[in-house]
Amino acid sequence: MLDLLAAASALFPSPLAALPRNFGPYATLMLLGFLVGILGHLTRSRWLVTIGIMLIVVGAFLLPLVLLATTSDEPPPPPRVPAGVAG
Repeated sequence: MLDLLAAASALFPSPLAALPRNFGPYATLMLLGFLVGILGHLTRSRWLVTIGIMLIVVGAFLLPLVLLATTSDEPPPPPRVPAGVAG
């Protein structure tokens, strides 16, 4: 049974693996949310304002939080500066 589950997980990778590791896509999603929200305010459309707010929340909080919760990567150690070298 476990072999079957392992084979199925190899065929269908986790959608969390598709989350980007850099800030660019999240910033783009937040910027898009701001633009949709502004457009909603200009057209007085509550739905567009709501969608803009949801895009901002997803890009700023939810996706980075999911990424942080699902990865176990430790941050790299800080660079070592030799003693006696002034910076």
